Amino acid sequence: METAGSRRPLRTPALLALAAALLAASAGCSSGSSSASSRSSTDAGSGTPAPAPSVSSDLQTQYENTVAGVLPSVVQITAGDSLGSGIVYDSKGDIVTNAHVVGSATSFQVTLADSSSTLAATLVYSYPTNDLAVIKLTSPPSGLKPAVFADSGKVAVGQIVLAMGNPLGLSSSVTQGIVSAVGRTVSEPRGEDSPGATIPNMVQTSAAINPGNSGGALVNLSNQVVGINTLAAGDSNESGGQAPGIGFAIPASTVTDLANQMIKDGKVVDSGRAALGITTRTLLADSSGSGSETGAGVVGVTSGGPAAKAGIQPGDVITKLGGTAITSSSQLSQVLATMQPGQKVPVGYVRGGSTRSTTVTLGTL
Repeated sequence: METAGSRRPLRTPALLALAAALLAASAGCSSGSSSASSRSSTDAGSGTPAPAPSVSSDLQTQYENTVAGVLPSVVQITAGDSLGSGIVYDSKGDIVTNAHVVGSATSFQVTLADSSSTLAATLVYSYPTNDLAVIKLTSPPSGLKPAVFADSGKVAVGQIVLAMGNPLGLSSSVTQGIVSAVGRTVSEPRGEDSPGATIPNMVQTSAAINPGNSGGALVNLSNQVVGINTLAAGDSNESGGQAPGIGFAIPASTVTDLANQMIKDGKVVDSGRAALGITTRTLLADSSGSGSETGAGVVGVTSGGPAAKAGIQPGDVITKLGGTAITSSSQLSQVLATMQPGQKVPVGYVRGGSTRSTTVTLGTL
């Protein structure tokens, strides 16, 4: 995620019904201080400042150990005039990051956390559909420290996490928070180098994710990466500005699954995500009622794909998928992201003003 000007704009999606107040994480606890009512008159009038609350030495030590253990695996990536972060994936020099960090570039400069010199890297594969990419160091140095990735299924709401990366170009920075939610489906805004990916199962966090943090690590206190920092939520009441305390990370299990495919096959061969086999654009009915239906207008249909086999044609307008009314292309993507390949799903659509329905066996994105 990059700032405007010399860097790409920060990713900020529309909030997806995230009106619930987030839990607040405390970095420590107080001990040894008495209440104001129990202070003696001498203490109250002495002008001597009350002692600072002490921080749990155990928790502080865990923070310090995690930073020391994981930060060497987090790198800075420069792609043209863009700046972002990445995570050392293996000792061979493979580095995982966001697709929007690499953009359209194929060569990069990488700065390790313990060095000020840069290393050359080239693109292995970029997969904008899930906003993930892998790049590889041209001459990997000895002593690279690959990160350890967690089991995403064990990430729990309330878990303390640290976001590591290079926000605003401030290398090797760390912010802290908690896991605020899991299983979020989030749509990114369309950008210069991104079609606006819809990503399922994201980890929501209160740890600050700022421009330049994209592609960095969201880690637990067991020194494991639970996700890749990807975007901050947008506040619709603040003209698209960031919504403080709401950020999202691609879960570790998704990262490792897709990265392994990119490294082995040079591409993603099985995304595990459902698809209709169509391209769409949002259509809005006009106020007179004489215009097209509101929904996802079918622009193209993949020959022999799921939608084609079910009889859907270009010009149709999808208005319902499963039990959900569809009012836009992005909503169609969000609903599909919650489904599985091979699943049979009823699809409602309009053709020439006539409402129709069919059942589609979903394919793979």
